[in-house]
Amino acid sequence: MVSDKQTLIQRIRTASKKEPADLVIKNGKIIDVFSGELLETDVAITGGMIVGLGNYDGKKVIDARGKFISPALIDAHVHIESSLLTPGAFSDVLAAHGVTCAVTDPHEIANVLGTTGIRFMLERAKESSIDLFVMLPSSVPATSFEHNGATLNADDLEPLFAYNNVLGLAEVMDFPAVLNADPLMVDKLVVTQKHSWRIDGHAAGLDADSVNVYKAAGIRTDHECVNIEEAKDRLSRGLYVMIRQGTVAKDLPQLIDLVNETNSRRFLFCTDDKYPDDLIQEGSVDHNVRMAIQSGLDPITCIKIASLNAAECYGMREKGAIAPGYEANFLLLDDLDHFSIGQVYAHGKLIAENGKAIQVHTNSEIKAEVHPLTWPQLSPEQFRIKIGASKKAHVIDIIPNSLVTRDIIEEVPVNEGQFIFSEDRDNLKLAVIERHKGLGTVGLAIVKGFGMKSGAMATTIAHDSHNLVVTGCSDADMIAAAERLKDIDGGMVVVNNGQVIAELALPIAGLMTDAPAEEVAEKLKELREAASSLGVSDSFNPFLTLSFLSLPVIPDLKLTDTGLFDVRAFRHISVSVD
Repeated sequence: MVSDKQTLIQRIRTASKKEPADLVIKNGKIIDVFSGELLETDVAITGGMIVGLGNYDGKKVIDARGKFISPALIDAHVHIESSLLTPGAFSDVLAAHGVTCAVTDPHEIANVLGTTGIRFMLERAKESSIDLFVMLPSSVPATSFEHNGATLNADDLEPLFAYNNVLGLAEVMDFPAVLNADPLMVDKLVVTQKHSWRIDGHAAGLDADSVNVYKAAGIRTDHECVNIEEAKDRLSRGLYVMIRQGTVAKDLPQLIDLVNETNSRRFLFCTDDKYPDDLIQEGSVDHNVRMAIQSGLDPITCIKIASLNAAECYGMREKGAIAPGYEANFLLLDDLDHFSIGQVYAHGKLIAENGKAIQVHTNSEIKAEVHPLTWPQLSPEQFRIKIGASKKAHVIDIIPNSLVTRDIIEEVPVNEGQFIFSEDRDNLKLAVIERHKGLGTVGLAIVKGFGMKSGAMATTIAHDSHNLVVTGCSDADMIAAAERLKDIDGGMVVVNNGQVIAELALPIAGLMTDAPAEEVAEKLKELREAASSLGVSDSFNPFLTLSFLSLPVIPDLKLTDTGLFDVRAFRHISVSVD
């Protein structure tokens, strides 16, 4: 948007060729996301904006012969905290992968630190090399069935709309609150609509009638579709469908065949939650684009989904295309079919080349609260799971690379009326320990699918309330893992026979670190290798999977600090079937 008269005059004079442009790109093939065609003409840039297509002179000229000029990419929905990085370090990684804009939801840190955490993320976002926009958390806490670190109501959120990079209200995940027109939820929706029309959804497992309710409430997007039928329900009701490909949730293969020439304008790409090692190795939404192209979708359509569609969905009128009046956020691609990124430009400046950020972010002077972990002394008695005479229990069954779990009922190993670990059965003990206010609540369950043979692993990343979640083969190792995390102010740890064999400290709210992405990625590699040495499966990311076992808004069974939760029934249930 033009901020002053002189800037507008300068653009007009450059567009009309009365003055040379700051930068002209010649001899490249422009990816026209409006027509779906390739154009061979110059791109003129002045003041970080594209001012013309045609034959232009420039103070600086780039010869893009043999290259494709693509709009830069937009991640339509991501939680920066899930990268374990602060906004500056996160932006360096995204810039290297052609993403110059991301729509973020800081509800992870908000569940720990409230508005203090949100303001921390907003201030740190100013140091980013890319544009980071914020959707304000709608569900802090996510549900009333667990304990978290803060509660945010409409009055808490409204002052934050004063920030220029706040766009609207983030994923509304408390569907019962919307369905029942809960006054607190309605207040948030109304306050948002005073300042913005942008409201994101979180329609995990909802049927078509429930989607009606979401859309009637003003919700415009959903990133939780896991099959084509769900996506069709949302498309037909006017929602944008975000196709997610993250570290755990990998929905693109199930959804991409639905995209066609007629409906493609209603799809976006997002990552939602992705660890730094995957961001570095695979990429961000550039990985979505490559996968979609490999599936047979037209490359220009894939790029349009990752650029113009996202920009229009969120009202970013100057982003998403190579055309006059649009910001000069673009990529020079070496190859279209493989989406090979050579250079990345943001606002007309080179910010990444050959997979590396040009100027790496350094540690900020803006600090966050450490938020030490708090709970009473733990004892083996707190980890006992009573099982009835039938020896049958509700077991959380992991679905690899999915946030969804299954509720299965099976006979489990029992000794003197209590569940016990047996090496020949893939059943582990799972615990969620309240860590914010020292309430002493510990939820217990049985989980299947990790494959662990000994030891324990634990993390303070436990969506969305971010208590401590730990699973293991012995109470002693589970307690040792929990206590180690208390010592390092949160993070991830693997313990065996009472000894720490790998760890990553995340002292910023127990969620993030100021360490650079490469260092964090190396620590994650060590954690995965340590978990693998205990027998944990390599077919999925065990720590991110563990962190979502406590999210009571995604079916079927999850565990909170107050007990085993049946998401479809929206109530707590007993572990023992008896």
